[in-house]
Amino acid sequence: MGQTGATEPANPIDAFASSVKSGANWFFWIAGLSAVNSIVSAFQGEWGFVVGLGATQLIDGIAAAIIAETEGGTGTTVTAVALVIDLLIASVFVLFGILANKRMGWAFVIGMVIYLFDGLLFLLVGDWLSLAFHAFALFCIFSGYAALKKLNEAEAFAGAGAM
Repeated sequence: MGQTGATEPANPIDAFASSVKSGANWFFWIAGLSAVNSIVSAFQGEWGFVVGLGATQLIDGIAAAIIAETEGGTGTTVTAVALVIDLLIASVFVLFGILANKRMGWAFVIGMVIYLFDGLLFLLVGDWLSLAFHAFALFCIFSGYAALKKLNEAEAFAGAGAM
């Protein structure tokens, strides 16, 4: 009775661990959707996800401008180089996700700082929807980082109480 189907963690340590994982996994979403945006751009698609990285969109725009300037003569090469750079950038966010899931607080912090600067690209071009989504994603990642600090404290307290 009273169950809604959702399972809640049995203790605060489990709740904090779940929040850490949730915050860390945002790095995977950012990387994955940025990679999809880059692939769509490589095939001259006209849509993309707002959660994507501004840096990869900037690279895609530069590549498109180079292709247009050279009248498409270097299109395949420029597109391939841009896609490789985009995927390298996205893989950095995958790395942040892996390390943040291993409870390395510095990965949260450095990832948030880089994502903050990436969001400033959207501010420069007035893309308010992408900027707002960056702010939301940063909030979610920060929530994971804050939960990591609480998790470490709770585990230290639980370990001290066991002695």
